[in-house]
Amino acid sequence: MNRSVRLDILATNSTGARLNVEVQRSDQGARRKRARYNSSMMDANLLQKGENFDKLPETWVIFITENDVMEKGLPLYPIERCFLGTGERFEDGSHILYVNGAYRGDTPVGKSMHDFSCTDAADMYYGTLAARVRFFKESREGILIMCKAMEDMRNQTLKEGMIEVALRMLTVGKYALEEIVTISGLSIDEVKKLKAGQTL
Repeated sequence: MNRSVRLDILATNSTGARLNVEVQRSDQGARRKRARYNSSMMDANLLQKGENFDKLPETWVIFITENDVMEKGLPLYPIERCFLGTGERFEDGSHILYVNGAYRGDTPVGKSMHDFSCTDAADMYYGTLAARVRFFKESREGILIMCKAMEDMRNQTLKEGMIEVALRMLTVGKYALEEIVTISGLSIDEVKKLKAGQTL
């Protein structure tokens, strides 16, 4: 079974471009080939069977990293394909952007990265972001939403762990489906889908 990927944020902007935003505290999670893999997985799921390749939308993979993983001291690292002989951009609609989360210059990017790492809304530059932080940290409604989001994330992580267990048991090949259901907590239909090579 091929490796899958779970994207942190997948959005569409006003021009129809698809954006995958990944927030990475670990330098290991922001490796260059991971950006390539995320980009390829986006492309693989954006066209219907038989649809013309010209219909493929513009895509952006954006890594916001806690450290300056490129180690060049820049706020942004845009990556584009180009013709090596001329430097002219290839213009295939695929873009990768690394945002240096450690950058603190007196620019919109520097101020945004400052706010992004702030725990106190009073210390933020941008009022819109500060208001949202106050809502989620100080209001009853916001706290309930965050608690629900954390619970959902915990449950998703647990389920992913059980899927991994079920896949390993299927790989061994000596367990009955009912045994896999009992041990993993997945439903019989879910285990059958995994056996057939389908994703849940």
